Amino acid sequence: MDGGGVVSSEKQSAESTPASSYTYWVREAKQDAAPLPVPRKLTADDLSTGSKSSNHLGSAWNKAGTWEEKNLNKWATERIKELVLSVGSLEFSSGKAEISEVSRCTGDAFLVTVRNKKRVGYTYEITLKVKGEWLIGEEKKTFKGNLDIAEFSFGELDDLQVEVKVNDEKDLLHQDKQRIRQDMKMFLKPLREKLLEFEAELKER
Repeated sequence: MDGGGVVSSEKQSAESTPASSYTYWVREAKQDAAPLPVPRKLTADDLSTGSKSSNHLGSAWNKAGTWEEKNLNKWATERIKELVLSVGSLEFSSGKAEISEVSRCTGDAFLVTVRNKKRVGYTYEITLKVKGEWLIGEEKKTFKGNLDIAEFSFGELDDLQVEVKVNDEKDLLHQDKQRIRQDMKMFLKPLREKLLEFEAELKER
């Protein structure tokens, strides 16, 4: 073959194929991109800091403040007993009497946190033993009795009622029975005041 011989097929194919008018770029991930955050367990310091920076009510686990109820029965029962016993004695026109014992104090008291707001409530019943002395005719006689306060609830103390029972009254004249009963009902006012004091303390729990 001479110098102007046959050109190889591979070279001819390369020369006959027109060059592409498009250029393709490959986007590579940047080596210095910020890494994804890694979950971290909260510490006691984190919880402490968070509680100081908000007005959240209730337990730490209930951050949403959806619903949380706390039983206050033990505190409420003991506090009601203390308050009603502190009424002391009352003097009447012909005698005096005092609350000597709380023979029954049953019910429920609670604190509810809902939507980060605090609400309190209670329902109770109490029976109190009363002893005193009255002038019957020319002689002072000692009598005992009970004061029963049926179910009472938060915000309803204006409707508080008391039922009086006098022991050993069978030998009394009707007017003497009525007088002793009316005198014992005078405990209702100071008892209501003590229970209002209890409600005020309950609100601060």
